[in-house]
Amino acid sequence: MLIKIVKASDCKESEVCSESLYLSRRRFLSASLAVTGSSLLPSVASAQSSSADVLPSWLQHRQRASYSGAALAPNDSVAPYAAATVYNNFYEFGPDKDDPARHAASLTVEPWTVLVDGEVERPGRYDLASLFHEAALEERIYRLRCVEAWSMVIPWLGFPLASLVQHLRPNSHAKFIRFETLVRAEEMPGVRSPFALIDWPYVEGLRMDEAMHPLSFMAVGMYGGAIAKQNGAPLRLVVPWKYGFKSIKSIVRISFTREQPRTTWQALAPDEYGFFANVNPDVDHPRWSQATERRLPGGLFERGVRDTLMFNGYGEEVAGLYAGMDLRVNY
Repeated sequence: MLIKIVKASDCKESEVCSESLYLSRRRFLSASLAVTGSSLLPSVASAQSSSADVLPSWLQHRQRASYSGAALAPNDSVAPYAAATVYNNFYEFGPDKDDPARHAASLTVEPWTVLVDGEVERPGRYDLASLFHEAALEERIYRLRCVEAWSMVIPWLGFPLASLVQHLRPNSHAKFIRFETLVRAEEMPGVRSPFALIDWPYVEGLRMDEAMHPLSFMAVGMYGGAIAKQNGAPLRLVVPWKYGFKSIKSIVRISFTREQPRTTWQALAPDEYGFFANVNPDVDHPRWSQATERRLPGGLFERGVRDTLMFNGYGEEVAGLYAGMDLRVNY
């Protein structure tokens, strides 16, 4: 039985369309970008895959939970599928926004295994079916706020991270979770580039209470179907109150640690990218303001600039995690 607790950040039930209407609208939008937004985003044919509606075999017969509460404001709307899949950062495939969509088609995602290690009772190498064998598939519609001051609204399919943590049973020494992205140079041209600044693999992490929060989500799909390779197939993290770089893609390793992990962007530029990375309009990036954001895809005559919300609008749910902390220091 699904019990929904309404939060201030939730949209009203009357504002949520039926699944059939939502999916039919998404299929129309995925055929081409909306006219109002097409001039602002690159057009990449590989993003229009007809396989987008097909879930991986291990998910096709999985029980699917009903709509589980999309934390949206009345002026929020789901981005077209084509927008979400042609404009994103995935540096393993290149530095430009359309590089992931251009190059990710060659990524092999089946079979896929995840190494679990560290302070945990059930270490081992898991395939995805066994990793999530008891969880019901849920849909979550979340705002995604990039540290570069643009944002989208994206519907994900997946499982609460907390359910995975409970299944793996970390011991009392586990204070953090460290995530690691796939490195496969033969399929990832960004990894082969001599100009790449990242010391691969890409690493991210969460404090244990952040990982156990109900909003933290492991996504295996998007827009009602399989997750696009350029968006982190077959498994990615989604933490909606943090900047997008925390939501690590194509995860191959999950480690439970005693110490705070050194994350990729924190290691590259600690004065610009902190461990917590909470969306905060009052703490600017050293090179640009975070007070406003540009909602994509926007339009021909409207850039979609809006005020940035503290914790990306999820403050009622997550602010208590940081009680007593100076968020200018712990950025």
